[in-house]
Amino acid sequence: MSATGIAIRGLSKLFSTRDGEVRALENINLDIAPGSFVCLAGPTGCGKTTLLRIIAGLESPTAGGVTIGNRPVDGPRPDAGMVFQQYALFPWRNVLDNVAFGLEMRGVPRQERRERARELIELVGLTRFAHSRTWELSGGMQQRVAIARSLATDPALLLMDEPFGALDERTRHRLQDELLAVWRRTGTTVVFVTHNIDEAVYLGERVLVLADRPSRIAGDFRVDLPHSRDRIAPGYVRVLLDIRAVLEEITRPGETEESANQEGDRDEEKPASPGSACCVR
Repeated sequence: MSATGIAIRGLSKLFSTRDGEVRALENINLDIAPGSFVCLAGPTGCGKTTLLRIIAGLESPTAGGVTIGNRPVDGPRPDAGMVFQQYALFPWRNVLDNVAFGLEMRGVPRQERRERARELIELVGLTRFAHSRTWELSGGMQQRVAIARSLATDPALLLMDEPFGALDERTRHRLQDELLAVWRRTGTTVVFVTHNIDEAVYLGERVLVLADRPSRIAGDFRVDLPHSRDRIAPGYVRVLLDIRAVLEEITRPGETEESANQEGDRDEEKPASPGSACCVR
């Protein structure tokens, strides 16, 4: 399946709370090119996960809408894969059967789906563990299973919500490289939510910074760096500092993480270390 582009027009989202309405997203207008890797970054509670869920069709906007490949999003899409921070794997199934699950639900014959699952398990470097139970694997390995499972149905769009947030730094860096290798081989469109700006700059061709309450696009950063990126190269650091400057500008003094979580995006979790990318405001 070929990659698809995303068009977002006039997108707003309100949540009703005990204290009244909270405007989580405000008039978001955005185009994402087919086959691109775009990262959504911003303060805790700024609506990144809400925006991702609306793109996925898991949540409905209050106003405006999303079009993917010229089709309006009005519910979950069969051509979109989702990867969450929580792996959501089936512990009673082995790796092979977890990866093949989506194909099984589509009625793909057993032999065909297992062959496809084996290809993806090899792609994420877990061939030796194809018949292991997922609970026997490390966190990083489980996340690779989750990525392989999301790719099994050949999605035109891959939506990732803080998938590496709970991993140690070394494992996170290794999985970032593996994800980039998968993206280059598959050519799928990737939208990746992260609190970690270094991660956003390392992965993304483009980094969008969202301001919070109501969320809006405060920075649109094109990361014109080689895909094999050196984290200490001057160009990389310059992009990082540009994004950090925007984040510092939009973060309100004295705001606590707890208040941000209460009033903003209900689905987002632990903040990662700040980081950054190239700026067009």
